[in-house]
Order: sequence, then C-alpha cells, then structure tokens
Amino acid sequence: MTVRLEAVGLHPVKSTAVRPVLQARVERWGLRGDRRWMLALPDGECLTAREDHGMLMLTADTPDTDAGLGCALRLRAPGHDALELDEPDGDAVPVTVHGRALTATPAPEHAHAWVRAALRRDDLRLVHVASPRPLNPQYSAPGDATAFADGYPLTLASTASLARLRDWVAETALERGEEPPVLEMARFRPNLVVDGDLTPFEEDDWRGVTVGAVTFSVAKPVDRCVMTTLDPATGRGGREPIRTLAHHRRWDGATWFAVQLVPRSVGDVRVGDEVVPSR
Repeated sequence: MTVRLEAVGLHPVKSTAVRPVLQARVERWGLRGDRRWMLALPDGECLTAREDHGMLMLTADTPDTDAGLGCALRLRAPGHDALELDEPDGDAVPVTVHGRALTATPAPEHAHAWVRAALRRDDLRLVHVASPRPLNPQYSAPGDATAFADGYPLTLASTASLARLRDWVAETALERGEEPPVLEMARFRPNLVVDGDLTPFEEDDWRGVTVGAVTFSVAKPVDRCVMTTLDPATGRGGREPIRTLAHHRRWDGATWFAVQLVPRSVGDVRVGDEVVPSR
C-alpha cells in the first residue's frame, strides 16, 4: 500500500481556523498563503489562540483558499460583517513570534478596529509579513526562512499517529471513568496529513519526504502545547490530548506529535499525491 497526501490545511492568519484546500503552492517560506498575516500586540509580539481562544472562531480566506476571492484577505467572525483587505503597502514595523524578530506591514486602521471588535480587546493590530525570519541553524540550512510559523515552514502529521493517540486517550478515559473527547486532526494544525502504509510515529525518524514532485527535509518533531486541548469548533479547552500524550511521548522536557518540514524545492502539492519518505 502506498502513502498518499490525505489533506492540506492553510492558516491565512496565524492561530485562526484552519482552511482545508485540495492543493497548495509550496514556496521557500512554506505554503503560499499560510500564516502570512498575524495579530500583533502593542509590543509587536504575536497573539495566538493559546492566549485568546476566541481566535479559533475567526475564519480567514485568501485567493489560495478561495480562488474567486477579489481581495488579498477576507476575515469573518460571528456577529460581524466580513472584513476584506488588499495587501498593505506601508512602512514595515518590527514584530516578534515568540521572541523571534522579523518585520511586518500593518493593515489599515479600520482593519485593526475590526479585529479589536471581533475579539473584544483594544490592544491589537493586524499585520502582513514583510520579510521572513531565519530558521534555527541547528535544524536547517543557511538561507532557510519562514513567516509567522512558530518554528518551521510546514508541519506534517500522519493518520496512523493520530489513531494511536486516540486509542491512548480512550484508554485513559476508561481508566478514569471519563468520556473521551473527539480528537480531530485540526487540533494539531498540520499543513500536510499523510495516510497509508505507516506505523504510528514513524515520521519521527524520517530525514526527508517527497510529496508529489516537491521535496522537504524533516527538521524535528513538533513540541506540543495547550493549543491541542482546545476544541477547534468551539474554542473550549480541556485536559486532553496533552495529558495522555505527555505520558507516552514526553522527552527532553517536551511533548511531541507530528514533524516540521523545510522545503527543498518548490511546486504544487495536491490531495492524493504519492508520499515517499527518506530515512
């Protein structure tokens, strides 16, 4: 049985709802249209759904998620009219993603007002990446960069690993007399989901992977946080899966699920593409 690309996900604005697509363009920074916008606090640091669960209720689209869209970004939120924007062209300002510096161009003032109203807070700006940041040289090559991703340009997860985690969580729930939560792949926010003849967590040991005609190096596994405990449909938090995942997949002071990728070529990836790992 071959391994295939099962799903592709974009997050046009960092930490907002995932947008499933059938194909995506791979650029050196990652997937085109993925995490190229973010919400910035007054000090320039990014706001994420870790701090404000309401971000998961925001839906963002670009021409990469909606081919008929006539603007660079459309944002929607419950109870608010949609916000439509062109790509901003003003002066870039310094911003940070978990302390890592890069530059971004602020959107117009009415866009800042929209996101403040949608999230009921008065300390936000919407910004678009102006220049990328370099990656950790321990796990990348000179010139590798990304936009507003936490670590590396893309993440990849496997259905086999999620199935094993679901089994573990169900066992924990049975032992505790609890109802196990529904664990959607969206909790882990991968860009690429692979399915096929795989053993759980074998992606940890891949050195690289080819999807269709596009090649990637595997930088490292993904260190997981409280984001995985948030129901992507409601934004409500719980204790799983991080509680159970930490029991089975914790080392070096972190809890791991999925892997981070760095593009080594550019091109299109499509649902159904053959996936060939290298070890």
